[in-house]
Amino acid sequence: MKRRRYETIPEPIRHIIKQMDVPVKPPESLPPTPDPPERRSGSAVNAGATISWLRDLMVSVLIAAVVILFLYQPVRVEGTSMMPGLIDQERIFINKFAYRFGFSDISRGDTVVFWYPGDPSKSFIKRIIGIPGDKVQVTDGRVFVNDVALDEPYVPEAYADHVSTPPRVVPADEYYVLGDHRSSSNDSRVWGTVPRHFIYGKASFVYWPLDRLGVLR
Repeated sequence: MKRRRYETIPEPIRHIIKQMDVPVKPPESLPPTPDPPERRSGSAVNAGATISWLRDLMVSVLIAAVVILFLYQPVRVEGTSMMPGLIDQERIFINKFAYRFGFSDISRGDTVVFWYPGDPSKSFIKRIIGIPGDKVQVTDGRVFVNDVALDEPYVPEAYADHVSTPPRVVPADEYYVLGDHRSSSNDSRVWGTVPRHFIYGKASFVYWPLDRLGVLR
């Protein structure tokens, strides 16, 4: 039998060759190295930003709903009875919280929104002239409260009239209201006083049109 070539190699050398023939075991799999923050996918960052934005939006909507339901409500002025202070189709905010829970009293000069006593499905906006217990009389267009002529800078001469009404004492929990445009206002001179519980807001702020933007006084 023909001898293999490496059998003629000296024993020390053959031992080294046999050692070299031992198969090498591959290293065990290592867990993947996490990417550094700057190399992470942008999808996770975008998802977090979207969730944060939606949370802020929901909070904002909730706050707006609370404000509209319990504090302020936008309304549209219809008609000319409150000119020149308020014009037809003007948009205003009314404060629904002002007269609740005793935080503020209804005072002479306030511009209020109320359910019309003759038809509670309709809302009117007028100015408070007489409060409970006041004696109100109109003589040739001039208003007297408790026998004292009322100073009314909000009624220009062009909007005045010459109507007269007999003296009238405002009942408890009711209010005497007039429109600023006296010659075109349907108010307490015609249909009487307004019960307290019919008044649901105080006109506070004009927000449209923008050239009339501002607080109502």
